[in-house]
Amino acid sequence: MMKKSIICILILASFLSCSAQKKSKSRPAAVNKTDQLYTEGINQAQAGNYLAAISSFEQVLYLDSNYNDAYLSLAGVYNQIKNYALAAQYYEKGIARDTAKNVLYNLPYSINLAGTGQFQKALKAVNLYLAHPRLGQNSRKAGEYRQRSFAFAVDYEKKHPQKDYAFVPRNLGPNINTADPEYFPSLTIDGKEFVFTRQVNNYNEDFFSSHWEDTAWGPATLLPGDVNTPQNEGAQMISLDGQWLVFTGCSRKDGWGSCDLYISYLTPQGWSEAINLGGRVNSDQWDSQPCLSPDKRDLYFASRRFGGYGGSDLYVCHLLPGGKWSDPENLGPEINTKGDESTPFIHADNQTLYFSSNGLQGYGEDDIFYSRKGPGGAWSIPVNLGYPINTIDKEGSLFIAPDAKTAYYASNRSDSYGALDIYSFELRDNIRPYKTSWVKGKVYDKKTGKGLPSAIELVDIDNKQLLSKVQTDETGNYLITLPEGKAYSFNVNRKGYLFFSDNFFIQSSGRDTTFEKNIPLQSIEKDATITLKNIFFDFNQFDLKPASTTELDKLVELMTENPTLVTQVNGHTDNVGNANDNLKLSENRAKAVVNYLTGKGIDPHRLIAKGYGATQPIAGNDTEAGRAQNRRTDIKVLSQ
Repeated sequence: MMKKSIICILILASFLSCSAQKKSKSRPAAVNKTDQLYTEGINQAQAGNYLAAISSFEQVLYLDSNYNDAYLSLAGVYNQIKNYALAAQYYEKGIARDTAKNVLYNLPYSINLAGTGQFQKALKAVNLYLAHPRLGQNSRKAGEYRQRSFAFAVDYEKKHPQKDYAFVPRNLGPNINTADPEYFPSLTIDGKEFVFTRQVNNYNEDFFSSHWEDTAWGPATLLPGDVNTPQNEGAQMISLDGQWLVFTGCSRKDGWGSCDLYISYLTPQGWSEAINLGGRVNSDQWDSQPCLSPDKRDLYFASRRFGGYGGSDLYVCHLLPGGKWSDPENLGPEINTKGDESTPFIHADNQTLYFSSNGLQGYGEDDIFYSRKGPGGAWSIPVNLGYPINTIDKEGSLFIAPDAKTAYYASNRSDSYGALDIYSFELRDNIRPYKTSWVKGKVYDKKTGKGLPSAIELVDIDNKQLLSKVQTDETGNYLITLPEGKAYSFNVNRKGYLFFSDNFFIQSSGRDTTFEKNIPLQSIEKDATITLKNIFFDFNQFDLKPASTTELDKLVELMTENPTLVTQVNGHTDNVGNANDNLKLSENRAKAVVNYLTGKGIDPHRLIAKGYGATQPIAGNDTEAGRAQNRRTDIKVLSQ
């Protein structure tokens, strides 16, 4: 691939080719001390002993400040250890001593300039490199690749001024990070458990977790239970409710391909033994880097299976009613390219997808992009997160907390404890997902108090988009996320019971918001009554607003599933205005609901419309909040 060619050319230009240059005419022909030190530096660099090589080259320059090869070789070594600032400085000094002879060094010089964020200067340097008339085909491709990247960076800076944004990654400290590599961070929605992968002794990958202790993360320990084995476990994500763990296992006896997706469940004894997600999800190729949606209904992952758009594509499987996963769906050409897409992360808002790509235009290597899911489920054009989150190096493994601003990622920075460490930083405003609150509670039988396994749906009232559909656990407990700044209908369904409905408008706030809502369901029996909280009318009008259809369709579904059910639709108002007018308005509103149901095929003999005006208040009419509760539409069971 072109990537490999670029890397090879860069390494060659960094320092290996420096030893082949002819010495300056000002140096004596006999081997002297500086030549010996220079040769030692080259040998150390070729052996990967970069600090020793730096020392040798610095001694050369101390003895002979005109030793041009030492400048260029020193620049190449600093490039290898990713000290881009010093590399650029030494390339600049070396090139300046003979601009014509050293013109080809403008390529690595430009790359190191870009590594420090000097993209305009980098673009100028690579243009000088490409102006050389005798570049080979691969050399020209390498230069043109960098030229496109630097031009993109310059244009991005013009379109996205970030004068008030400071990228200050914070190392999570010794309770999380060690001399071993740590990566793939994930977090439960309550912010109390942090799970990540650690490569122990640079060989065995295992899962560790840390718990929040007042103001800091506690010491990380191995996940309890049977999920960790002598084999490698990696690229994991814990579900937001802390009950599932999806991850990658490679070269296992029960595997379908080189790497497969597995799942483990939290039990009273710890995490269960890993279960292969099977041949419907996994292929005979590489399947890895799984990510669960907040409602655990969608499983995103990267795969190199045949039939994609490029090397590694992003796919999604959907959880079916019987508990099995659907066949994988390719996320399509809006997301996938001829290159590699990897490390998908769907935020708690269930609408914003972050992922890495080297096929979309960026700064070089793999950049992180985001895309938002539209009302019809289509993905928007991916947006690059920009510098300095994206750089000329490879970025990925991003996790963003429900607050939509705190991000976690793995990086090997100057303050790391020895290898990849996990850092946190604050996202810029213009690349954030939607801030998310969450609701938790229990669904139970109103009479007996017993928990009821049920389906919970969250729908955007404005565009009728189904945002989440959550199945409670066996005792009726649930957790669901709510992006802020939107109005939602909240519906709970269980066979044999009247459905429950409510609505929320989640206002943006400066802090995390948690709602607790326990939901009593009424069995379908005579005189059972529910209030339809997502039926909307304009003031003093009885025409149904479009936002009402989601809930009305649930009522159609209830009547269809219970073909002998006979109900009465009751309209109510507050006490503002004339009593007779209110009575007529409530009757017309009840009739509007009945007309909608009959228009959907429900037998009119099973429906009665009744208006009560303001005669049956359920709250005081002396406040707007009370009057709002009194303006309602009820459904009463007459017979079943």
